[in-house]
Amino acid sequence: MSGFWSRILIAAVGLPAVLGLVWLGGWWLWTLAVAAGLVALHELYGMARGLRPLVPAGYTGLVLVLLGAQLSGPTWMLAGFLATLALAFLLKGISETRQSLTVAVATTVAGVAWVGLGLAYVLLLRAIPEHGRLAVFTVLLAVFAADTLAYVAGRLVGRHKMAPVISPGKTWEGFVASTVAALLVPFFALYHQDFLSIWESLVLGAVIAVAAPVGDLFESAVKRDFGVKDSGRLLAAHGGVLDRLDAPLFAAVAAYYTILALT
Repeated sequence: MSGFWSRILIAAVGLPAVLGLVWLGGWWLWTLAVAAGLVALHELYGMARGLRPLVPAGYTGLVLVLLGAQLSGPTWMLAGFLATLALAFLLKGISETRQSLTVAVATTVAGVAWVGLGLAYVLLLRAIPEHGRLAVFTVLLAVFAADTLAYVAGRLVGRHKMAPVISPGKTWEGFVASTVAALLVPFFALYHQDFLSIWESLVLGAVIAVAAPVGDLFESAVKRDFGVKDSGRLLAAHGGVLDRLDAPLFAAVAAYYTILALT
């Protein structure tokens, strides 16, 4: 099966499943976030194995971050994240590896900050009173539409490289197409929904249009540092789970604070 059709098949199966769990919310969505987060963190620590991340501390920290977000919101989410630092330090103290403490602990904590906190903000978006379901749907569909149009436009008309050193496949033509998609999805999704006004929905779209590709480029830079093309092969042509979460992880954080500022 070609890479193109593999992408279509994975998206056709995965997107409805994810949106279904978002619709249910609660512990269903939390379970999805934990499962996806642990796989993504496993992929990241696999790429960074030479830095000797303290994997048990990272896994525990991610679960604590998501548990804190689910039970009590940002306060206990932060407490779970800070626990990662203490756990990593304790594990490093009893480990027998000769890797620098600073490097090992920083790699462990950075993974939880990137993956764990990013997914926690998806849970916080879903917990927005009255409009949480709509908020998450809007952000995820905007990211998906933007990513899809960027890919298609880049393949068809892409000529000008956006970040040739970090990600040679990204083009400015693709970025323009993705920006249009990111603006239109919130506009139509939130139109007459008694949530955000027209101009506020466009602001949200603009924030997503910037945050999503920045997340994508950030992961590309990390993979380049570690000398790998994809974080994994679990999702066939899509790569690994982290390859699919890179844009949503940044977009969810940016969208949450944008909505908080606008409402």
